[in-house]
Amino acid sequence: MRRELLMRAEQDEVTAAVVEDGKLVELYLERDSDRRVVGNIYKGVVKNILPGMQAAFVDIGLEKNAFLYVDDIWQGKEDASREGAYLRKEDVRPPIQGLLKEGQELMVQITKEAAGTKGARITAHITLPGHYLVLMPTSDHSAISRRIQDQDERKRLGELAEEIKPDTMGLIIRTIGEGAAREDLIADLEQLLLIWEEVTKRFHNGSANGVIFKDMGLCQRILRDVFSAEINRLMVSSRALYNEILEYLELMEPRLKQKVFICNMEELFEKYAIPQEMAAALDRKVWMKNGSYLIFDRTEALTVVDVNTGKYVGSTDLADTILRTNMEAAREIARQLRIRNIGGMIIIDFIDMDADSHKQKVLDVLVDELSRDRVKTRIMGFTALGLVEITRKKVRQPLDSAWEAICPLCEGKGKVSLRDPSVAAFQSNQLVCQ
Repeated sequence: MRRELLMRAEQDEVTAAVVEDGKLVELYLERDSDRRVVGNIYKGVVKNILPGMQAAFVDIGLEKNAFLYVDDIWQGKEDASREGAYLRKEDVRPPIQGLLKEGQELMVQITKEAAGTKGARITAHITLPGHYLVLMPTSDHSAISRRIQDQDERKRLGELAEEIKPDTMGLIIRTIGEGAAREDLIADLEQLLLIWEEVTKRFHNGSANGVIFKDMGLCQRILRDVFSAEINRLMVSSRALYNEILEYLELMEPRLKQKVFICNMEELFEKYAIPQEMAAALDRKVWMKNGSYLIFDRTEALTVVDVNTGKYVGSTDLADTILRTNMEAAREIARQLRIRNIGGMIIIDFIDMDADSHKQKVLDVLVDELSRDRVKTRIMGFTALGLVEITRKKVRQPLDSAWEAICPLCEGKGKVSLRDPSVAAFQSNQLVCQ
């Protein structure tokens, strides 16, 4: 499979796209006025403790207080071994009112952005991602990326991680760390330890409820998290961006410099139909090449995907038509989940199939397509009602949340009341609320 990465930087906006075999599969957008906050570390102040929910609201200086579950709190002074340690699963976890008190200051990191009426989700288990490693200052174990499958390499990296990690901290070796030399891992670790030292200084010396560490901008995050040996080419829009990327790679991954090229980004975006794909990814209905279509309906916690034969009538028999439609839908659903960055619970209503062998073929296609997804995804299989359940980790805002605003007239319902006097004015302007 050929993978290409396109990156365009304009005045106050950066767009990046991952293309696999000529088809868009991942899309990233960041504006200077709307920088993401996931990964940022804050000094917060506990405002409210909710024993009934075993959670707390923490003021970190954002518009809404952040939400902290008891499982995401370090044990702190309750652990006699060291301050800031993880609670082990075998330990008896005290209730949240035994771990926190109102007015207490603590260091937290955002794991999920605010959405709708909810504030950001935070954790006290801090992680600092580097190029090859992720440093976990509040843990004491090591792990290897699940995408590294070679058992000999996993063993080598596991031994290296145990050898180089600080006694009171943990390490995760990232996918790009496969094949990395010991010296490269140590250099990455030393850089992360310097960052952690600065973070702790800011926590102890800074004022309460404010950011003490900001994650990288989109360009640097793409280079750190997406650009790897699996990418055949990285194509950028300008000489300035090209030089910036080469400077970063010279320090972090010199072997990838030969894969970077300056290209006419407008021509490339048209070649891969990225503007059209971006527009389609915001539509509720998605047409497939064979004439069938999908319907995406998203709520705050759940996304439902409905599969329909549409214009596709097949050529053999009904069972074959349904199977082909569902298999094509499985491929497109996996792609749309990545493009739209849909997370949380996902329910797929495939067209009913009688044969278990047909159901298994559809599941096999879905598993194979989602195996390329960098976001952790679990496929639970068919339910008794013939629905497929999927969970996909929420790591970024969904595409529609980032690029669209709720209609002020229908407030997101997609319908307007005919008794509302403002509807007449709305219709007279020939506007349509969809």
